[in-house]
Amino acid sequence: MFGECHAHLIMDGQNYKKAVAIHKNGVQDGPVREKLETYRKFHITFLRDGGDALGVSERAAELAPEYGIDYRTPVFAIHKNGHYGGIVGRGFDTMKEYARLVEEVRARGGDFIKVMFSGIMDFAGDGGVTEEPLTRAEIGEMIHIAHEEGFAVMAHVNGARAVQDAVEQGVDSVEHGNFMDEEALQALAESTAVWVPTLVTISNLKGSGRFDDAVICRLEEMQKARIHLGYQLGARIALGSDAGAWHVDHGQGLMDELAMFREIFSDVKEECLPGRLDAAEEQIRRVFRRQD
Repeated sequence: MFGECHAHLIMDGQNYKKAVAIHKNGVQDGPVREKLETYRKFHITFLRDGGDALGVSERAAELAPEYGIDYRTPVFAIHKNGHYGGIVGRGFDTMKEYARLVEEVRARGGDFIKVMFSGIMDFAGDGGVTEEPLTRAEIGEMIHIAHEEGFAVMAHVNGARAVQDAVEQGVDSVEHGNFMDEEALQALAESTAVWVPTLVTISNLKGSGRFDDAVICRLEEMQKARIHLGYQLGARIALGSDAGAWHVDHGQGLMDELAMFREIFSDVKEECLPGRLDAAEEQIRRVFRRQD
């Protein structure tokens, strides 16, 4: 069984505000244990969380060994104030403030640094990214500071330019990575970064009634083609569903992602794909852990 390389235990796949409100006065173990038990029932024994602002993933890391789960967390994600990211973490204005947040992750026992370099897909509009990404200089400095402190960097990043900047500046994993062009995919393939496409955050929206299915289907086909091309170019690709995101249930989300990969790679020899996915996940397991 593959591990879940991108999840958010603070979310429930249905109602973000309601899920977060449960923990507003302190982390409640009940919902955390319920999700961990779900992963155990699915025989998923490795989870890499994307962080949150309320300490849920931090507590989950403490409880996970009871469920036989190897759980990795950045404690909270870090974003530049005025940009996307408050949904899962803490903000900064200056690089000195960013460096202090990195130090706080270390003090709280975080395994790696999660950063936000861009906006999200605009499902309600034309399917573009919701905002301009950070500059190449900002992206490079954030990666450099985290690496200097011995941390691997997990980056939420969409858009060809932002992804290419991130991989060329040494990011350790690309999360989502929507709208890459062939140049960005080639740069990704030539780097050591692992790509976690989280395709089901798009495909699981079909038929929900929340967005135009024509837009969803177009974005899904676009990302499927990029995943296939990235594989052909030699990119390291791992399974992660962004479990907890809307219509992406914990446990089942990984099964959905795996099913999508099997569809995308129907032309690949059956014995080849698992080996490639295993190797990428093993790299995440090896790199995204606290280095004391």
